[in-house]
Amino acid sequence: MGNKRWLALGIRIGLSLGLLYCIYLVSTRAVALWYFRYRPAPEGIHKAIQWDPANPDYYSALGRFYERALVEADLEESIRNYERATELSPHQARYWADLGGAYELAGRLQEAEVAYKRARDLFPNSPRINWQLGNFLVRTGRIEEALPAFQKTILGDPELRLAAFDLAWRAGADPALILEKMIPADAHIYFQYLGHLVQTGHLEEASRVWNRLLALGLSFELRAAFPYLDATIQGQRVDELVAAWKALEERFPIQIRRRTYDPNLMTNGDFESEILNGGLGWRVRPVEGVVVSVDNLTFFDGTRSLRITFDGKHNVDYRHVLHYIPVKPNALYRFMGYMRVQEITTDSGLRFELQDAYDRSRLYLETENLVGTSSWLPQQLEFRTGPETRLLLLRIVRPPSRKFDNLIAGTAWVDRVSLNAVE
Repeated sequence: MGNKRWLALGIRIGLSLGLLYCIYLVSTRAVALWYFRYRPAPEGIHKAIQWDPANPDYYSALGRFYERALVEADLEESIRNYERATELSPHQARYWADLGGAYELAGRLQEAEVAYKRARDLFPNSPRINWQLGNFLVRTGRIEEALPAFQKTILGDPELRLAAFDLAWRAGADPALILEKMIPADAHIYFQYLGHLVQTGHLEEASRVWNRLLALGLSFELRAAFPYLDATIQGQRVDELVAAWKALEERFPIQIRRRTYDPNLMTNGDFESEILNGGLGWRVRPVEGVVVSVDNLTFFDGTRSLRITFDGKHNVDYRHVLHYIPVKPNALYRFMGYMRVQEITTDSGLRFELQDAYDRSRLYLETENLVGTSSWLPQQLEFRTGPETRLLLLRIVRPPSRKFDNLIAGTAWVDRVSLNAVE
């Protein structure tokens, strides 16, 4: 029995000592944390290290302080603290990345590369670490080697995508290599890259990226392609516009219901499909005082028409329903559209306007001005394109009235709009 009592006593003493040690550790770490959080650097960090010398975060923070301090910057002291952090926690990638940055600032490039790549190996998919490594490789002239690192950055951090695109181009990377090694097979990222190329004026490369996107068979929504098509329109790249639209017709046959045997060069001229608001479909831009909708009660034929209603409170300069149409130079065409009006006020009413999309001096036509109330009336134009006309812009327009009584009210309907080549 005596031995058991001594054993129990020994256990209680051991537990008590263990508990006291735990309390000591908690207390010292709490004091260290207090100094770290609430005392100014670097004194507070030094005090934290005195109380908790095995915490690598404090050495990392001290290394960062000496690296970035405006007055007391000391790269060698920064490196020593970063190195200590990696010694205490050799599997923490961010400590190695920070150490790589300090080595690089100090001109110790070989050691910097080892540290950056050690960080990458520990956390291979980290967007931040790959961004740091990629930037280091660019700065040391190894642009192609940086592209796979940037790809991981792009995949992991959407906010760094535009910066990565921009850096790769500014660094002079081969566009073909950017596409091969940096842009992942993700439709959303492809369209972001397309947008960047368009905004920076690299339309030739944008065309290659678009073709690669189609070749990969990536899934995307129709409207995602419209900014690229707008860029081909603005850049007067009509052949690319036509090819891109044909590819979209094949991919989205339900949304783009233009049959190959239909001689009408327009998309959805009868308004039986949805208004696409992009590409080579109808576009309706909102404007105060006008409501545009599809009407399934009033139509010339089929089951729907386009209705435009004016509220009578504005002398609106209306040209907000439009449609781009590719054509051939030096060719004869016939335009036809049906319009009906009801109680259209003012002397200036609705009409169709057709012009060269880039220079109205090459071609400009309009149909008769419709006001008051009428039944369905055909509006027709026959014309020949000039040697430079490749793209037409059709609008439904109402010019502003110059008279005192100029606030337009009433409704117009439009249906069965077509443009056909005349043999």
